[in-house]
Amino acid sequence: MTASDLRALHLGRTPGDPLVLPGPWDAASARVLADAGFPALATPSAGVAASLGYEDGATPAAEMFAAVARIARAVSVPVSADIEAGYGLAPRELVERLLAAGAVGCNLEDTVDGVLVDARWQADRLAEVRAAAGDALFVNARVDTYVTGVPEGTDQEAETVRRALLYVAAGADCVYPIGAPAESLPRLAAAVPAPLNALARPDGPGPRRLGELGAGRVTFGPGIQRRAMAALREFADGLRGA
Repeated sequence: MTASDLRALHLGRTPGDPLVLPGPWDAASARVLADAGFPALATPSAGVAASLGYEDGATPAAEMFAAVARIARAVSVPVSADIEAGYGLAPRELVERLLAAGAVGCNLEDTVDGVLVDARWQADRLAEVRAAAGDALFVNARVDTYVTGVPEGTDQEAETVRRALLYVAAGADCVYPIGAPAESLPRLAAAVPAPLNALARPDGPGPRRLGELGAGRVTFGPGIQRRAMAALREFADGLRGA
């Protein structure tokens, strides 16, 4: 599968029908999700980290790319990889390692070590990634304004839009304002000329409702992996009492 296949899945979505990309954390979960009929998958860095025994954000780059490669080999649908902020790799090396792993898309966040980076610096980095990848990667630019917060006196939604517009101009295919409240999604979607990725939370609106609010794409972060672990914990507790 190619980035063109993944890009095509984002086009022509109607309100209430976003592209739903569940997040596998290993090859086995990837096969389950692909066999269920999902047309593409998006790995969550936190879920992969947990499966490898690391805290979120602490996975060594080599282990993350190896995990992505196992997932991509296991399925015949496009796989997008959450590679956090890029592990300090130069754009060309980052692209080469993604493609070597079999990923056709990626998430790149604009936070490094818990700090929101300068938006123009991030836009320049995204432009370098786009130049190195050409059309071979679908780039989902994560905007962390709702995760890290913004400087005092800055309008959070306006800063989100400012960053999103810079990232789209730099070549991002999609924008991911992770943690944006549901009531902001219609305004964000109207302001940004690219598909909007929304995070589905267990206690929030479901994918269909997020699509109605303006999301063209819905992902789950580590939510599915955590739900699977909760089910395993419940089974294990029952087994001990059997």
